[in-house]
Amino acid sequence: MARDLDGKVAIVTGASKGGIGTGIAERFAAEGAKVAVAARTRSGLEEALALIEDAGSTGGVYVVDLSRPDGGRDTLVAEVERELGPVDILVNNSALGGYKPFEDWTLEQLQKVQEVNNWSAWLLAQHVLPGMRARGRGAVLNISSASAELPTGPPFPWGAPARAGSAYGSTKAMLNRWTASLAVETYGQGIQVNALSPQRAAATASLVGNAWLPDIYFEPLDTMAEAALALVAGDAAMLTGRIAYSLALLAELQRPVYDLRGTNLVDGWQPRDIPPIIAAQDAENAKRDADAEAKAHANLPSPGSRYA
Repeated sequence: MARDLDGKVAIVTGASKGGIGTGIAERFAAEGAKVAVAARTRSGLEEALALIEDAGSTGGVYVVDLSRPDGGRDTLVAEVERELGPVDILVNNSALGGYKPFEDWTLEQLQKVQEVNNWSAWLLAQHVLPGMRARGRGAVLNISSASAELPTGPPFPWGAPARAGSAYGSTKAMLNRWTASLAVETYGQGIQVNALSPQRAAATASLVGNAWLPDIYFEPLDTMAEAALALVAGDAAMLTGRIAYSLALLAELQRPVYDLRGTNLVDGWQPRDIPPIIAAQDAENAKRDADAEAKAHANLPSPGSRYA
């Protein structure tokens, strides 16, 4: 039985921490791709490679520091193509963030965040595009974030991305914008260019169980990996230029959600299950925003006050 990515070569950055990048790498390997994983931590990359090989494929470990212009990003694509073959898929998943007040960011810190979230992703896309154009096929997938969205208000949402996300959210907004532009530039060339954000927080080991984020705000890695697969293995004439959210995309496409090995359907996360899941999250968000609004109004100065 043919698999979606048989014979393809993929690069997945930021695949060393057992999160979204690792999940995508494993899912792509299960679909037949040779997967190059790239990040700063060799031990984490070797764990990802073990998953790739256990899924029945091959790949390679590439230690790079995407926060530095001299950290290996200029040679990454050439090294992968020399060892694994022409790159068909690029997943820009590496990200650097942090939430703190606007005035607390130094220029050096801002530049480092942008090197990872914008310029490295941009440059890697530049490096793979000539080969993709020559072959008439390929896919670039940028992993984005809901923090790119403009907060509504006043009063403003309760969440940290709205309150202290000036740096991270701004870089993700830029990522979304150039994703759309590159899709326009490559349209008709057999190349998909998309951005994908988790609808909920991805259920990684580092996040699950934190009291500040209830279970209602999680989705399994399987849904992100399945949505990523859809955006790199679909019809390039139709499924490109999308700034998508994982669950909404899967529901729209009516795409069955398989586990990271591509063997079993994930119970409770199929297209028929997703609309009520999204509705429940929207209701919880609305409740929290209403509570924040009530609190804000309670703290407003009273009429006649010298502060009014």
